[in-house]
Amino acid sequence: MTTAPTRRSDRRISPVFLGIAAVTAVSGWAVWTGFADNAGLAVFLFVTAAWIVSLCLHEYAHARTALHSGDISIGAKGYLTLNPLKYTHALLSIVLPVLFVIMGGIGLPGGAVFIERGRIRGKWKHSLISAAGPLTNVLFAIVCTAPFWLDALSGVPDTFRFALGFLALLQVTAAILNSLPIPGLDGYGVIEPWLSHKIRRQVEPFAPFGLIAVFGILWIPEVNGAFFDAIDAILRGLGVGDLETYCGQDFYRFWDGDPSQYCTLNP
Repeated sequence: MTTAPTRRSDRRISPVFLGIAAVTAVSGWAVWTGFADNAGLAVFLFVTAAWIVSLCLHEYAHARTALHSGDISIGAKGYLTLNPLKYTHALLSIVLPVLFVIMGGIGLPGGAVFIERGRIRGKWKHSLISAAGPLTNVLFAIVCTAPFWLDALSGVPDTFRFALGFLALLQVTAAILNSLPIPGLDGYGVIEPWLSHKIRRQVEPFAPFGLIAVFGILWIPEVNGAFFDAIDAILRGLGVGDLETYCGQDFYRFWDGDPSQYCTLNP
């Protein structure tokens, strides 16, 4: 069975994605300039839109790597357009990750695009396809934290700095959680090609529950505390302090009150 090659229209960036990117840019400008009357609302829009952009890029990385690895059906499915509505599991890929950010300030990974693995030859290619998503989050985290570890924050407004810190926290948590070797997550997808057929068959029924299991485990106070201690240590290594990340979250949750009285860096 063959599939028509990817057409140029299959690669055209979706207006939906462009709209989300525009919201990111405009709300980011509002945070930077203090244009919005409610700074928290501007931070909320900026971080949420930027988070959705990163989710789209995460799925795009999976799809693009799969295309170059042999699955030429990717284009016809719309995955190369960056349109989140084209994903196999839009609820898992976009809605739930955004809800997790709103509820708990954690970047849980979403569902993956549907890849026809039978078209792909070679264990390394399968592993690389799975690794492409978390690596995108790592790259996004590097971009968000670059002003911190490059010591390039002179003139950056406090609120924008806080928003970047919180966005970096989301990217780091998403990269780490999605790299766990748990069925249903990309980390397991990296090692799965190297497992025996027997083990893969035994593990397969648990794949749909991997994300739920991670979420449940993180509800355990001791696990949650140890996890975020590790995240804070990583962010501090990148120059992002606790004040930036947690004040960023406080601004993001603007419905809980105005944190500007205690979240300030510059006199």
